[in-house]
Amino acid sequence: MPYVASIQIYPVKSLDGIAVSQAAILSSGALEGDRSFAICDTQGELVNGKRHNGTHFLRFSFDLTNRIVGLKIQGTEQEFFFHIDRERSRIESWLSSYFGFPVKLIENLLTGFPDAPAAPGPTIISTETIAEVASWFPRVCVNEMRQHLRANIEIGDVPPFWEDQLFAANDEVVRFEIGKVIFEAINPSQQWIGSTSNYFSREVYPNFQKVCTAKRNEKMPDSARRWPLNHFYQLNINTRVPDRASGKIVQIGDEVKILSLTYSPADERGDS
Repeated sequence: MPYVASIQIYPVKSLDGIAVSQAAILSSGALEGDRSFAICDTQGELVNGKRHNGTHFLRFSFDLTNRIVGLKIQGTEQEFFFHIDRERSRIESWLSSYFGFPVKLIENLLTGFPDAPAAPGPTIISTETIAEVASWFPRVCVNEMRQHLRANIEIGDVPPFWEDQLFAANDEVVRFEIGKVIFEAINPSQQWIGSTSNYFSREVYPNFQKVCTAKRNEKMPDSARRWPLNHFYQLNINTRVPDRASGKIVQIGDEVKILSLTYSPADERGDS
């Protein structure tokens, strides 16, 4: 029986995630606490892995109860701690010094900073997909692959690439239920390892994109609808929450059920 095996939220966009046992749904459909913060430069451009390799070497921890942020440069011993609300300026000063240019830590508690604004719900992947893709690269462990994929909800007790069945035709979306919350699967996320490939492929595995393309093509079942894929290293599924679900809880152990296909105009599919 498919079930929620893991939930990860990413309090600061592009930085490390933290594992939680449950998460509330916001009115936007996003998970509470996920990508609530983002780092931006003085022009308002987001500081992320696509533009700044420095994000890949910045380790982040967050005590949700006490609102304490931990920041550490990978490969160093010292970790710096700040209260994310009371010491915002000190965090910004530390980050500015690290990146080498002035930055701000901005916040949006209503929608967060999703990669696909029209599909702000949690991203979905199966645990076995992560393990399968990690197995393609001898130097990459499952947890490292998990950190690069950065999905919110992992589905357990299903085979690799289970999420492929959530692809739908251009005028349809797939509805599925997690616990008591109904989601719509919109499209495969553009935010896969492609976002970190400059670092990941060069430093970890030089033939990364070729291996991904070949293996993904080999493993994708004939029944999967391939049209939404721009390339074969899109895995996470973008979602939105169609009904009023604000305040409902998704938690580890919740059963996952695929419900139906529904019509959705192409301009509402959340492509970005």
